[in-house]
Amino acid sequence: MKNALSRRGFLAGSAAMIGTGATAQTAGTTEMESDISQGVQRNISSFRSLDWRPYFDNLDNGAILVDIQSRALHYWSEDESVYKLYPTSVPLTEDLTRTGRTAITRKVEGPSWAPTPAMKLRNPEWPDFIGPGPDNPLGTHALHLTWRYYRIHGTHDTRKIGRRSSNGCIGLYNEQIAELYNFSQVGTQVLLI
Repeated sequence: MKNALSRRGFLAGSAAMIGTGATAQTAGTTEMESDISQGVQRNISSFRSLDWRPYFDNLDNGAILVDIQSRALHYWSEDESVYKLYPTSVPLTEDLTRTGRTAITRKVEGPSWAPTPAMKLRNPEWPDFIGPGPDNPLGTHALHLTWRYYRIHGTHDTRKIGRRSSNGCIGLYNEQIAELYNFSQVGTQVLLI
């Protein structure tokens, strides 16, 4: 019983103290939060369902929409029975970002990876080749696009999802790229906006 009274006394005293200095403390906190938020880059994704019609004329072979701004990938099956929404990683910078229409040209389970010539110039210490496995930056599956060097692929580094973290590709969690790999086909239309 003594502990309960002591706790009640502590809580009552704390509430009284907070009440007397709340205005000054709130103002200081708001200023500090404002200062901090100006220097912080947020790691956010906006997940909202979309309709395919504003982006595609039809769903022949299915359709994939990648929204770079919200860091989300939308998939619709040809018969509209499947709609999926996945969080993604997106390119680090605007100059690495490519937008427009493309399509899946090849599907690879257990992909190999080699840096592009531009990546090798920026990072000469990177290896020339990495085979399938946990060190491969393409994860477990890759969907090649008509644009050379661009892919939708998995990643073993789950910290990258929801961030600007790629050298141009779109990354998904390995479990989700495996699912998208099974849904999509060579010829699936892709739009990056």
